[in-house]
Amino acid sequence: MFIALIKTLRPKQWAKNIFLFVGLVFDRKLTNFPAFSHILAGFVLFSLLASVVYIINDIADVAADRKHPKKRFRPIAAGDLPIPVAWAAAVIILVIVLPAAYLLSPSFAVIGILYLALNLSYSKWLKHIVLLDIIVLASFYVLRVAAGVALIDVERFSPWLYIFTTFLALLIGAGKRRAELGLLAEGDNTHRRVLDGYTLQFLDQVITSAASLTIITYSLYTFSAPNLPGNHAMMLTIPFIIYSIFRYQYLIQVKDSGGAPEDLILSDRPLQLAIVLYGFSVLLIFYIF
Repeated sequence: MFIALIKTLRPKQWAKNIFLFVGLVFDRKLTNFPAFSHILAGFVLFSLLASVVYIINDIADVAADRKHPKKRFRPIAAGDLPIPVAWAAAVIILVIVLPAAYLLSPSFAVIGILYLALNLSYSKWLKHIVLLDIIVLASFYVLRVAAGVALIDVERFSPWLYIFTTFLALLIGAGKRRAELGLLAEGDNTHRRVLDGYTLQFLDQVITSAASLTIITYSLYTFSAPNLPGNHAMMLTIPFIIYSIFRYQYLIQVKDSGGAPEDLILSDRPLQLAIVLYGFSVLLIFYIF
């Protein structure tokens, strides 16, 4: 039962919460131990909060999951984790996480509650509304960045990074919907109702637009945001962003392997290499040169 609970918490999905570190890195506080420890604690709390959402969603969708070819193996749908135990785990986590989040930062706690409420609203209603479903998905990533910023006293963090995150998240959300629509075309009849309002052509246009805006906003950040290195060295990181975006487009539009973004990052070596090189170049520019 404990293993079933861990699976229901979806620890692999916690990788999305790496966005909490954006403020820390780009405000050049990565070597500031108090700030780093705050972000690390926030990462753990935010991950547990996200796990509560997964538990509640699995409980609410148990009947539909049991009819799904893959989701029927989820612990609650498969009967490995009794629903009363799942509810108890969700309540216990909330009782621990929310007070701890408030002690860490009241603003962080407010963002966490907003994230929780928006997730539950998304699962119940918003995911069935065309376009709004993708926009709300994007907002989850922006809220993660905002949660990280709320945990530290930022001095150099630029609003351009919020805009960049928004378009990047829209790209990821549209790519995820495209993958689901591709499964529908292959005969999967257990699809989201919202997919009836999309076509592959339209989603490809959204993906192209979001990819272009992601590259543009990041480029504008590198040479117009305040408090960046005076030699405009951050512009040297643009090629890594371009390659990563194009590689993601290639994977979802040519290889039809959209799905969950964390799965792509964990499985595609060229994309992993581009992300690592980008991170290394940012660290060199911000903390060494």
